[in-house]
Amino acid sequence: MKVIHDPADLRFYAEVNGDEAELTYTYPEETVLDLDYTYIPPSARNKGLSDQLVQAALDFAREQKFLVIPSCPVVEAFVKRHPDYQDLLT
Repeated sequence: MKVIHDPADLRFYAEVNGDEAELTYTYPEETVLDLDYTYIPPSARNKGLSDQLVQAALDFAREQKFLVIPSCPVVEAFVKRHPDYQDLLT
């Protein structure tokens, strides 16, 4: 799946089976991303798509030198499983 960053809509998304999976975010501070919501269509669940969305968002945060608030439980779980992203957390 190709993950696309849509900064105008504050989200990362991927088209899947005619639907969209997404990870949304806000900017509570100028250099902080609050990764707040993940949606995966039922037909695409349990296939690693949420991990791809989260990794794209965290890689973007790292490139931009942003910190991250993992408000979404999916993001929080991903960071626990991938400690190399711990340094991004506020």
